Amino acid sequence: MQNLTLTWQTSAGASAALYAAAFAVRRGAARPAGEGVRRRRAGVAADVLREAGTLLALFALWQVVGHLSLLGTDHALQRAEWIHRTEGEFGLPDEASWQRAVVGHPWLVQAANYYYATMHFGVMLLVLLWLFLRHRARYAWVRTTVVATTAVCLLIQFIPVAPPRMLPGNGFVDLAEQYGQSVYGGAVAGVVADQLSAMPSVHVAWCVIAAVAVVSVARGPWRWLVVLHPLVTVWVVVVTANHFWADGLVAVVILLTVYLVQAAVKGWRQEKEPAAEAAPGVGEPERTGVR
Repeated sequence: MQNLTLTWQTSAGASAALYAAAFAVRRGAARPAGEGVRRRRAGVAADVLREAGTLLALFALWQVVGHLSLLGTDHALQRAEWIHRTEGEFGLPDEASWQRAVVGHPWLVQAANYYYATMHFGVMLLVLLWLFLRHRARYAWVRTTVVATTAVCLLIQFIPVAPPRMLPGNGFVDLAEQYGQSVYGGAVAGVVADQLSAMPSVHVAWCVIAAVAVVSVARGPWRWLVVLHPLVTVWVVVVTANHFWADGLVAVVILLTVYLVQAAVKGWRQEKEPAAEAAPGVGEPERTGVR
């Protein structure tokens, strides 16, 4: 299993390979022999490869930032202690009590550990692929949301904050380590991640993005089932002691801010476009009388 570990180096290498493949496919489709249906299919394949490369590059960057945060671990535990104490002062439920409710159910604990390790990246990948292939017009908005939200989270994560499972004195247990399912050693899903980037929770941000995308784009009552994904994810990150409530709340605030900024930019562009169309001579060749 160790040689399958998805480190930032392998993620970056795979991303570069996908970009190279996309370039090669697009160049091949540009040849005269690639006309018609074959050319269109090659163009779609190149786009899929490029977008997959972008997602892997983002994942690699997330891991790099995590490793950089590990270079300055001073006060990471104190920050986590402060978050836990402040949540109690605001009357939020104690995450340790939620964890104690599942400790006696090994199958539930193992399911939560596996969900934490696999569904974060897996669901987002499926949603982006679905949007790209079936709803291309809506894809760019969601992809931009993912990139912008993750980028802001990464900036904050340069300040190391320990997860609850590193605070045994507060009643927390590292359940993933107990069951040999910790992603921080590459035992689950072939992923290696840092341990001091708990604030804010990218897990929570991504699951909300995926749910909002499906609900807003899909049709029919079945689309509301996707709301279970953020609900389960929040429960999972809490009972596994990988995140505080505050980690998820900050992530949602960041996401809402990104949505508002995108809406403002879209409105600004829509205001500019009619003005540009109404301006005389815009986009037309200048008439000088020379024939």
